[in-house]
Amino acid sequence: MKVTAEIVNGKCPTCDEYTMLVSLSPELYRCMNCGSDLQQHINGKISYLPVLSTRPDGGVPVVKEWIK
Repeated sequence: MKVTAEIVNGKCPTCDEYTMLVSLSPELYRCMNCGSDLQQHINGKISYLPVLSTRPDGGVPVVKEWIK
Protein backbone atom coordinates (compact mmCIF):
# COMPACT_ATOMS: atom_id res chain seq x y z
CA MET A 1 0.00 0.00 0.00
CA LYS A 2 1.41 3.38 -1.02
CA VAL A 3 0.22 6.60 0.59
CA THR A 4 1.26 9.98 -0.78
CA ALA A 5 0.42 13.30 0.80
CA GLU A 6 0.16 16.60 -1.03
CA ILE A 7 1.15 19.72 0.89
CA VAL A 8 0.06 23.14 -0.38
CA ASN A 9 0.06 26.65 1.03
CA GLY A 10 -3.27 28.41 1.24
CA LYS A 11 -5.56 30.59 3.34
CA CYS A 12 -7.83 28.69 5.70
CA PRO A 13 -11.31 30.27 5.85
CA THR A 14 -11.89 28.87 9.34
CA CYS A 15 -8.89 30.40 11.16
CA ASP A 16 -8.25 33.11 8.50
CA GLU A 17 -4.50 32.35 8.40
CA TYR A 18 -2.11 31.49 5.59
CA THR A 19 -0.89 28.01 6.47
CA MET A 20 0.03 24.58 5.12
CA LEU A 21 -2.84 22.38 3.96
CA VAL A 22 -2.23 18.61 3.81
CA SER A 23 -4.21 16.25 1.58
CA LEU A 24 -4.43 12.49 1.36
CA SER A 25 -7.29 12.54 -1.16
CA PRO A 26 -7.53 14.63 -4.35
CA GLU A 27 -9.95 17.30 -3.08
CA LEU A 28 -10.01 17.14 0.74
CA TYR A 29 -7.41 19.06 2.77
CA ARG A 30 -6.76 19.63 6.48
CA CYS A 31 -5.48 22.92 7.92
CA MET A 32 -2.27 22.44 9.93
CA ASN A 33 -3.10 25.49 12.05
CA CYS A 34 -6.64 24.80 13.32
CA GLY A 35 -7.27 21.24 12.08
CA SER A 36 -10.45 21.99 10.11
CA ASP A 37 -11.28 19.90 7.04
CA LEU A 38 -11.50 21.84 3.77
CA GLN A 39 -12.68 20.98 0.29
CA GLN A 40 -10.79 22.36 -2.70
CA HIS A 41 -12.83 24.18 -5.34
CA ILE A 42 -11.34 25.25 -8.68
CA ASN A 43 -13.38 27.79 -10.61
CA GLY A 44 -11.04 30.33 -12.18
CA LYS A 45 -9.04 30.32 -8.93
CA ILE A 46 -8.29 27.73 -6.28
CA SER A 47 -10.27 28.23 -3.09
CA TYR A 48 -10.75 26.11 0.01
CA LEU A 49 -14.14 25.88 1.75
CA PRO A 50 -15.02 24.12 5.03
CA VAL A 51 -16.51 20.64 4.73
CA LEU A 52 -19.97 20.53 6.30
CA SER A 53 -20.97 17.08 7.48
CA THR A 54 -24.59 16.02 7.72
CA ARG A 55 -26.34 16.37 11.04
CA PRO A 56 -27.46 13.23 12.92
CA ASP A 57 -31.08 14.45 13.00
CA GLY A 58 -31.14 14.87 9.20
CA GLY A 59 -31.28 18.69 9.28
CA VAL A 60 -29.32 21.09 7.11
CA PRO A 61 -25.87 22.02 8.55
CA VAL A 62 -25.49 25.72 9.35
CA VAL A 63 -22.35 27.74 10.04
CA LYS A 64 -23.31 30.55 12.45
CA GLU A 65 -20.59 32.92 11.22
CA TRP A 66 -22.03 32.78 7.67
CA ILE A 67 -25.50 34.00 8.77
CA LYS A 68 -25.84 37.77 8.96
